[in-house]
Amino acid sequence: MICVSRDRQAKTEMTQSNPQTAPKLRTTDLIAIGEMARRTGLSVSAIRFYEGKGLVEPIRTSGNQRRFLRSDIRRLSFILIAQQLGLGLTEIEQQLSRLPHGRTPTARDWQAISRSIREQLDARISLLERTRDRLDGCIGCGCLSLAKCQLYNRDDHLAEKGPGPRQVLG
Repeated sequence: MICVSRDRQAKTEMTQSNPQTAPKLRTTDLIAIGEMARRTGLSVSAIRFYEGKGLVEPIRTSGNQRRFLRSDIRRLSFILIAQQLGLGLTEIEQQLSRLPHGRTPTARDWQAISRSIREQLDARISLLERTRDRLDGCIGCGCLSLAKCQLYNRDDHLAEKGPGPRQVLG
């Protein structure tokens, strides 16, 4: 058995000096960075990047090797999913900061994050659907130019509202 402080903010080093104060973890409870990369599909450098951003916090052995809790697989998986959904690292960091330190997140903890980002996801879905529908119409008219389009941008009135694809994304 190895004594490890599970409160990563207070202490992140593995220790055998005070077995009464640190919870007991078996070495099988901890995952090396290479195994974490294999389990998540991320490269070791990507895991180090997320560590540098504070999105995961490995425990360090006395030899300064990274060891991750098994629950960190879920954290890294959430990062991958959230990025695919269009969330930025700042948004992801905000959501992960809601998870508890010192214990493995429960289903309830993850559900709170899911509810928290639902509105953002619904807004993105709406934007994607609107863009898809309007893009079909724009391509369908044949001119492929919002600056010249007589169907969606007669007399180039959208230029007055600013740059970018106003009709499609606006």
